[in-house]
Amino acid sequence: QVQLVESGGGLVQAGGSLRLSCAASGRTFSTYAMAWFRQAPGKEREFVARINRSGGSIYSADSVKGRFTISRDSAKNTVYLQMNSLKADDTAVYYCAAATAAAPQTYSYWGQGTQVTVSS
Repeated sequence: QVQLVESGGGLVQAGGSLRLSCAASGRTFSTYAMAWFRQAPGKEREFVARINRSGGSIYSADSVKGRFTISRDSAKNTVYLQMNSLKADDTAVYYCAAATAAAPQTYSYWGQGTQVTVSS
């Protein structure tokens, strides 16, 4: 199993930047594909970006493409979400999630979330 703890959220003005971090426990971090999701008030949770186990393949939602970048540092057991050119619509609780190699499209492990608020 893996435990995930997000950090880095906060209040930022539109056009600003934030970097979210997700620290994973355990020694098997490199065996998990990782992703970021978000959930805005009154809306369903939506996919933001994912990165494969090696970090060589990433995919982002159209809504954040060109603005958000997912990355991972296996030495630190951490996955990041660099968010630039933030908009009010990016306001949400952001969650990181992990998927095992056996089920790479199923995110079985989730963090508690970190709030991102973008003021317009």
